[in-house]
Amino acid sequence: MTTQLTVLGSGTSSGVPTIGCSCAICQSENPKNKRLRSSCHIQTQGIDLVVDTSPDFRAQVLRENIKKVDAILLTHTHADHIHGIDDVRIFNAIQKSEIPIYGSQEHLDEMVQKFPYIFGKSNYPSLTPQLTPKVVSGTFSVKGVTVTMIPCVHGPAGWTYNYRVGDVAWLTDVKRIPPQSMDLLQGVKVLFLDGLRYKSHPTHMNLQEAIDAAQSIGANETYFIHLTHDFDHDEVNAKLPPGMQLAYDGLRILI
Repeated sequence: MTTQLTVLGSGTSSGVPTIGCSCAICQSENPKNKRLRSSCHIQTQGIDLVVDTSPDFRAQVLRENIKKVDAILLTHTHADHIHGIDDVRIFNAIQKSEIPIYGSQEHLDEMVQKFPYIFGKSNYPSLTPQLTPKVVSGTFSVKGVTVTMIPCVHGPAGWTYNYRVGDVAWLTDVKRIPPQSMDLLQGVKVLFLDGLRYKSHPTHMNLQEAIDAAQSIGANETYFIHLTHDFDHDEVNAKLPPGMQLAYDGLRILI
C-alpha cells in the first residue's frame, strides 16, 4: 500500500511572508521560503484525507489540484487551522454527499459553537458546508483507512490531536509529546513535526526541541513544519542532522 502526503502549508499562524515584515526571509524569492498556514493532504487506498483546513485552504487545494475530500481530520480549533472550513462546501457540491470531520469531543463541540450555520439547523440561503462530526480516539477507520489519533500537549493552550496514517505521522502545534503518544509513534517511517522557531515558545517546540524529539522517535525521515520566518530553507537544511529537513509547501512524500 502506497501513501502520499502533500504539505499544503508549512507555515505558522501568520504565514511567511509575514504582513509588514521586511526581513530577508519574507523578501526571499526562494519559493521554499513562502509558507502558507499548516495543513496537509493524505491520499491512500483511493481515499483523500485533509488534516485541518487553514485560512489558505482554497489556494492550497487549487495549487495541488485536489479533486475530492473524503474526510477531514481536525487537530484543534485555533483560527490558523480551521478558518478555511467554508471552502469545503465546493467538495460537497461536487461529491453530492456530506463529508465526515473527525476529532476529539472537545474540539468538535467547539466547531459546532464556532460555525452554527454549518453544524446547526440553518435556513442560510446559500451553499454551505455539509459536515458530519465524528468523535474519535485511539485507532479508528476512515472509509477503510486505519488512522491513529496522537494526543499532544500544546502547552497552556491545551491539547492537539494529531494523526498517524500507516507509516507517516503529522504532528502540528506540539510543545510536548506524552509517553503514551510516543509509544503510538513507534516504527513510524516519516514524521512531520512542529519546529516553530529558534527561541523557546510556550505552546510550540522550538527547532532544538523538535530535533531532540525526532531523535527519540527515530523515524527514517523527519520534516519540520509550522515554521516562522526565522528559517531560510536552504541554509537551515544544510545544518540539520541527517534524515531531518525543513518541510516546504508542495512537498510530496511517498511511503
